[in-house]
Amino acid sequence: MHTDKNHFKNRSNHSGHPMKGTWSSYLLAVVLVVSLPVGFLHCLQSRPIDRQALVNRHNVVLDHVDTLGALTLGNGAFAMTVDVTGLQSFPDAYNNGIPLGTQAEWGWHTMPNVGNYRYEETLDTFFTCDDHGVSYSTQSGQGRRGEAVQWFRSNPHRLQLGRIGLKLLRKDGSQGQIEDLQNIHQKLDLWNGVITSSFEFDGVQTEVQTLVLPDNDAVAFRVTSALIQEGRLQVQIAFPYAKSCAVCPGYDWEHPELHASILADSTSHSVKIKRVLDATEYFTNVDFTGASCERKGLHEYTLLPNLGNDFLEATVLFGREIAEADPFTFEASKAKTESAWHAFWQSGGAVDFSKCSDPRAVELERRVILSQYLTRIQCAGTMPPQETGLTSNSWYGKAHLEMHWWHGVHFALWGRPEYLEKSLSWYEHILGQAHSIANRQGYDGLRWPKMVGPEGISSPSSVGEFLIWQQPHPIYFAEQMYRWHPDRPTLERYQDLVFQTAEFMASFARRDTADGLYHLCPPLIPAQEIFPAEETRDPGFELAYWYWGLQMAQTWRQRLNLEPDHQWAEVLGQLAPLPQAEGKYLPSAASHDDYLNPDKRRDHPIVTGILGVLPQTAKVDPTLAENTYQEVKLNWQWETTWGWDFPMLAMAAARLGHPEDAIDWLLMDAPKNTYLNNGHNYQDQRLKLYLPGNGGLLTAVAMMAAGWDGAQGHAPGFPKNGKWTIQWEGLERMP
Repeated sequence: MHTDKNHFKNRSNHSGHPMKGTWSSYLLAVVLVVSLPVGFLHCLQSRPIDRQALVNRHNVVLDHVDTLGALTLGNGAFAMTVDVTGLQSFPDAYNNGIPLGTQAEWGWHTMPNVGNYRYEETLDTFFTCDDHGVSYSTQSGQGRRGEAVQWFRSNPHRLQLGRIGLKLLRKDGSQGQIEDLQNIHQKLDLWNGVITSSFEFDGVQTEVQTLVLPDNDAVAFRVTSALIQEGRLQVQIAFPYAKSCAVCPGYDWEHPELHASILADSTSHSVKIKRVLDATEYFTNVDFTGASCERKGLHEYTLLPNLGNDFLEATVLFGREIAEADPFTFEASKAKTESAWHAFWQSGGAVDFSKCSDPRAVELERRVILSQYLTRIQCAGTMPPQETGLTSNSWYGKAHLEMHWWHGVHFALWGRPEYLEKSLSWYEHILGQAHSIANRQGYDGLRWPKMVGPEGISSPSSVGEFLIWQQPHPIYFAEQMYRWHPDRPTLERYQDLVFQTAEFMASFARRDTADGLYHLCPPLIPAQEIFPAEETRDPGFELAYWYWGLQMAQTWRQRLNLEPDHQWAEVLGQLAPLPQAEGKYLPSAASHDDYLNPDKRRDHPIVTGILGVLPQTAKVDPTLAENTYQEVKLNWQWETTWGWDFPMLAMAAARLGHPEDAIDWLLMDAPKNTYLNNGHNYQDQRLKLYLPGNGGLLTAVAMMAAGWDGAQGHAPGFPKNGKWTIQWEGLERMP
């Protein structure tokens, strides 16, 4: 339950004792303290964390070109990634690193459907265990069907909005390269949300300050250099075509004839450019001081600084529509940005590891701070983010809804539920699509898709279409909102989302007349995605999540003074047991040999999420969960795991009473548990950043510090060996 901590804090006198004074006041204080959450009692016993010092300990500083260390600025709905110049001056040098992208959550593009493909052409029919025919959009097929599948899979895709970079000229007039930069010093000031970049070019010092505005899809920058007076520094603004590739930066510079960059308006201090890419249109507004703007090509505009100055200031604003507004000034933009970041860091939760003697604590604190920053700038928009946020395209830039748990739950646990709540409205936006899927397949309620663009159309896939573990997520998210606002308006706000999600879950479970139990039947693929859809039955994690979700939906009915739903109650009472063998939980009922077959100990060890990600319920035996955990710990192929698997294992270790293990998992030396200098969770050469890993880390740390329902003591998920003396505040318990 959420408690307004400031409400109580403000009723304390200067001595720090709540309502100290009369005997009646003392009694009232006792009542208040007894009723307070455990987290708040901890806060009362500790001095407030010096948040500015905590954050500034982990400012990112670069003194050389690190193509995997590219830094990003953003506001949750818009982001820009820059190289060591503070802009996007040398994009080719970063092709094998973190790409230099500029993306907004509204920036989508669709290739022309020249084949007039219909979604129905992508559908295949499968049969469940009771011969119920179900259609899925799969990747099978050749010829026209294969073309239709590829078109719907790759469209829509995210769009790179533009590239803003310096053009540096050598004394002989030739264009400089990144190798010409010397004495590089770049700093991401996390507390203020500003990147300051300095370097020497041809012996001349240049400084660039860069920021992204908090409430506008705009980047502002100030360049100071004697190169300006020499006419050897310019700013180029260039626009690419879209690229529908599965995992790539997402820009196409090879087809200038396919799009248009139209000068829509121009003054002495601004230009407005209309962008047209097929049916996609947007605008770019450039405000500048100390310069003029010239068009240099079909898709390139150049800011030419006035030779009498040694500085140039500009703001580049992107939008589907740009209303007339007063020109931005850099100083005003900087002040507004800094104020917004101060408010962010001073809100919600914080964890201070500075008193820990374990040498790994510094690195864990670094990952926590940078993960808060990265998820704030890339995952706090109005729809679930893609796995690579607003940096580059993964899976065509589409959101994976099973990953939304990892992207969003941490916001609520860290005392910033508004960032999760913003994206919940998107589920309501796609209610029609979710209902259409369920109706087409013969189920009740809402079936949530897996891989989607902004309109929620489910992308063809031979794996994703059969995943089901995203289905209970909206119930989990709604419960997170209720914990913050335990009132009737919250219940009424989300009741349709909760109840219609539960309707689907209850109808998806099929009753077997042979045993009288309800089963999760094929075709389906569990979160451990290595099992064939048509052979998988009763996956353990999904069964446990189904039970929790339906039980929570019934709790919501009770809170609203409604009778329990009869069908949900029947499914809950007769839901198949979690599959087990040799005293351990199995990935599915069809996988009895999995703990004997080394080849099956790979991908996501989701069986550990049964009691880790999920809380204890009557469906879960803690002894079996412990045995399963130990089996995974000893016999998994760690090179095959993904970034969120390590936080998941830490949560399992914490709930099962192994806090030392929890730390080991969070900091395990494994390929996909790598955290780069900029905080990104590196996976491999193809996927160089992976925000579900950052979000998972924050979820695990919040849980280990603030605890979970039923946990006892301070920081119950951290070791009690004297090496982990942590201080935390503003966190919320996990279910």
